[in-house]
Amino acid sequence: MSELVFLLEEASAQAMLEGMLPRLLPSDLPVRYVVFDGKQDLEKQIVKRLRGYLSPGAKFVILRDKDSEDCRIVKNRLVEKCREASKGDSLVRIVCHELESWFLADLKAVEVGLNLAKLSAKQNRAKFRAPDSLANASEELEKLTNFMY
Repeated sequence: MSELVFLLEEASAQAMLEGMLPRLLPSDLPVRYVVFDGKQDLEKQIVKRLRGYLSPGAKFVILRDKDSEDCRIVKNRLVEKCREASKGDSLVRIVCHELESWFLADLKAVEVGLNLAKLSAKQNRAKFRAPDSLANASEELEKLTNFMY
């Protein structure tokens, strides 16, 4: 593999991966991020972008929020677009509801990362014990941190 290429629906996914991947991947593996302007833009352009990516040996990961759709339907649609682009070996992952749910699942990490006091104490609240069940994770995260996402 010459590089790992992430196709992402939004910039917040890139920010999350940039913080996490250096701890998980070999330091000599090039990682590229292709960020789209939302899920509709991602789905509209994915075939063209995959076909046009000329780096031999590149492996692709497509990351998209589930939002209110059926995750199986979303994944099948994206897998089919990868096949259409002759990149059927691409890895497609659907984030349940929103990427921000991942952050709500670990409020201690958010507390440390954003230098906020006492945020982790809220982790025991029912809605933060099962953040994938929240339909408005980005709004919850914004309320907790006073940061706009």
